[in-house]
Amino acid sequence: MIPHTWRYGRGNRMNQKIAINVYFQHAAVCILRRVLLACLVVFGAKLSGAAELYNTPTNHRADILLNAGWQFVRQDVPGAQSAGFNDSTWTTLNLPHTWNNLDGQDGLKDYYRGIGWYRRHYTVDKNLKGRHFFLKFDGASSVADVYINGHHLGEHQGGFSAFAFDITPFLKVGAGNVIAVKVNNDANTNLPPLSADFTFFGGLYRDVHLLVMDPVQISPLDYGSPGIYLKTTDVSPNAANLQVTAVLSNSTKKAQHLTVRSVITDAATNIVAILTNVVTLPAGTVSNVVAATTIASPHLWNGLSDPYLYQAFTEVWKDSKVVDLVAQPLGFRYFSVDVNKGFFLNGRHYDLHGVNMHQDWLDRGWAIGDAQRDANFMLLKEIGATALRLSHYEHNDYTYQLADKNGIVLWSEIPLVNRITESPAFYANAKQQLTELIRQRYNHPSVVCWGVFNEITLRPGPKPVNLARQLAQLASQEDSTRPSTSAANAGDDEPSNWCTEWNSFNKYFGWYNGKLGDFGPWADEIHAKYPGRPIGISEYGAGASIYQHSEDPVREPANAGHYHPEEYQNLYHETHWQEMQARPFLWCKFVWNMFDFAVAGRNEGDTPGRNDKGLVTYDRQVRKDAFYYYKANWTTSPMVYITGHTFTNRLTNNITAKVYANCDSVELFLNGDSHGATTSTNCIFTWPLMLRAGTNTIQAIGTKGSVKVDDSLVWTAPYEKQ
Repeated sequence: MIPHTWRYGRGNRMNQKIAINVYFQHAAVCILRRVLLACLVVFGAKLSGAAELYNTPTNHRADILLNAGWQFVRQDVPGAQSAGFNDSTWTTLNLPHTWNNLDGQDGLKDYYRGIGWYRRHYTVDKNLKGRHFFLKFDGASSVADVYINGHHLGEHQGGFSAFAFDITPFLKVGAGNVIAVKVNNDANTNLPPLSADFTFFGGLYRDVHLLVMDPVQISPLDYGSPGIYLKTTDVSPNAANLQVTAVLSNSTKKAQHLTVRSVITDAATNIVAILTNVVTLPAGTVSNVVAATTIASPHLWNGLSDPYLYQAFTEVWKDSKVVDLVAQPLGFRYFSVDVNKGFFLNGRHYDLHGVNMHQDWLDRGWAIGDAQRDANFMLLKEIGATALRLSHYEHNDYTYQLADKNGIVLWSEIPLVNRITESPAFYANAKQQLTELIRQRYNHPSVVCWGVFNEITLRPGPKPVNLARQLAQLASQEDSTRPSTSAANAGDDEPSNWCTEWNSFNKYFGWYNGKLGDFGPWADEIHAKYPGRPIGISEYGAGASIYQHSEDPVREPANAGHYHPEEYQNLYHETHWQEMQARPFLWCKFVWNMFDFAVAGRNEGDTPGRNDKGLVTYDRQVRKDAFYYYKANWTTSPMVYITGHTFTNRLTNNITAKVYANCDSVELFLNGDSHGATTSTNCIFTWPLMLRAGTNTIQAIGTKGSVKVDDSLVWTAPYEKQ
């Protein structure tokens, strides 16, 4: 994962709950003994084991959100970095913010890509004198130059990862300060993605933090990570090995004698284990402090059924006082892929079915908050997704937290999309973004794989195989506990398809190429051709407008045309899902996409600037029919849904009514008259109906065991022509 300056012993008996691994560089044996004795006295009361509740000590660090009261202008302004610059005529706004929330979704293909300046005036409390200060950005698209009081702190390239700067030397405590940030989302040949099928929203679209810490702290500067890495290995229901790495920084001018203590608690805050290191950290140095233990009989993180989370609280003690504390989620699970049987979680087959998801929202672009992320996960839970592919970049940390808590397995990836260049700068930035992704999201048990590219051969350019191999190798070096993967769209024999440990493909038979029914033969052929490789489906889908409808959707609409009837999307997903269900060797199956999203360059379906393949509309207000098809297949609580809730004005009187349900049987009523109960083996129930002219009331009653559920709607049918 990371180069270790110091590494501490790992030999612990199975029932041992406390690991005390001590190393003193240039320390005499007598000093070592005295320090150990002092540690035992200080922590003796804490060694009583799992029955004791963890009482979190007062944290000496503060995380101050700096989202309010920024001055903004959407242009490059010479001198805007200077502390004395007059920004009084600029727009006042709050973060998160993007300057493309409207023009990035209107489909005119001319959304602003360039420079925007942000300035924030902030007075630091005089009582914070002697502390250490960092400025952390959760995301800025795409290149950010950061200044404090006119001093250039540095430039970060990459629109999706967090980054931080040490501002202590330039910050005025007890006085006013000016933070200035130049953000640029213009095209950059050294920065992935070069192009992609989504809008590159510019701005400070995630939170900005002022971190106030002790001069001795767990560093926030290790690629924007939390500075704590929790590595779980050899996990089973009987035991699990845990290694805790803390990136410890001493910013003082003298060596510090420190104790680093990690307290592992269960979900009820019972202490499960304590790992303690006593170290001497030289002045002005950063080093990794590593400790390890074995957890007996761990409660496993087990997906949707039981997403059990422990917590790891890592404390830094100096002079019998806690000077820093970082809490991180901890989950114990093990997983694998069988090339013939698919994905296994904790030794049992676990079907990975779900969706892809972008981070934008109607009229907000990427500038969303936790309320929107919560709404996304409510819909993911409702549809019954076991897995989520976070396309095509690193998402906000809260999204990963929600996946941990809700038991949704994650595929997380970097924005290496469409094509590459072979410049050293491009290669370096791709590797930087992968390193940031892995280190920032390393501790989330929901993440099971790292994606290194998506459709990398879609546009003409250099062959990507060398970069793909290097990224796969880097992923393995950074994290030996998770495999690399990729989403390929090239021919089956393209070398870059096979650079990662797990393989996956974006396939759109019946939309961009081929026809409905082609998926099954293709899947069988590639599985036979590459019998030793894990094969998954990273994307499949078709566009759908809730305002466009067809009584007979068997003919494929033009994918780039303006007619995307919702009923064809239904037929597309019915066909594909049944073919996928019949092939257990597919280790993943991800629908493209959960939500409609913005693509400035598209002009198709009913709305320019929109990719309408979502199962839910861009504003999250309407679940399309296909959403309920998957809900019927992926959930067990009784449900029934009549397709055509947005198809209120039927085109003919003689129709086929269709119901999606996970019930044993469904009975359909037309204007109060029963048309009989029927059963189904594929969650699809149909009846031929003759609607009367004018309004018709349709009701479906599903029965599952002793439970009855129902759905109803009103259709209007045409009058006969005279």
